[in-house]
Amino acid sequence: MYDLAPHLILLLAAAAFFAGFVDAIAGGGGLITVPAMLIAGIPPLQTLGTNKVQSLFGAGSATIAYARKGHVNLREQLPMALMAVMGGSLGAALATIVPGDVLRAVMPVLLVVIALYFALKPNLDDVDKHRRVTPFVFGLTLVPVIGFYDGVFGPGTGSFFMLGFVSLAGFGMLKATAHTKLLNFGSNLGALIVFASFGATLWKLGLMMGVCQFLGAQLGSRLAMRIGAKLIKPLLVIVCIAFTIKLLSDPANPLRVWLGL
Repeated sequence: MYDLAPHLILLLAAAAFFAGFVDAIAGGGGLITVPAMLIAGIPPLQTLGTNKVQSLFGAGSATIAYARKGHVNLREQLPMALMAVMGGSLGAALATIVPGDVLRAVMPVLLVVIALYFALKPNLDDVDKHRRVTPFVFGLTLVPVIGFYDGVFGPGTGSFFMLGFVSLAGFGMLKATAHTKLLNFGSNLGALIVFASFGATLWKLGLMMGVCQFLGAQLGSRLAMRIGAKLIKPLLVIVCIAFTIKLLSDPANPLRVWLGL
């Protein structure tokens, strides 16, 4: 287990469970697990690769829970999931040449925009609204782009998928959450294949955290289905704001450096 002390293993197990719970409802599980692994002393590359292992369990767990209750048709969404796999694998493969500083600088701004959208937009509930793009166009354009981002960087992917489903596909909050999970599973799978091929995955640690995240996602998805938009909307806003604060708290964040803060 990467020679980790017992208390660090327990910390990572607890972080994975809580990440699975939060991610199944509003996304943003990487906000919890990635810093936890870095604090435990795991190198950044292995942290990203191992995070994909346990994230796969969380997204898969939530997908199964939502599908069992009829909130998502897995067969109909499979083409979109395959596009997410492609995007995730390309993103991971090209991670070394994508300007990471630009991503870290833009992320806080994008997350604030998403938080404001969900916080201020009226009539956001579990009822489907007018669809602005067809599923074909949505799957062919936005899905692989967000999947690519997941492979390159990762945190916030679920929030981006949620924004797309609600604002463009016209989905209600619960339906958007349910459909986000399978696409997140696909982008994680694509990125994991690439990271694993480069030996950047700690399998024992990832599988242990994966089991914990699976259990957390089961609890989170069931709670989301019981309460719906009343839970999903505020938690999504909180996760986006918390992640923004986390990113900007780093003195080395490019946005702070560029602004001289």
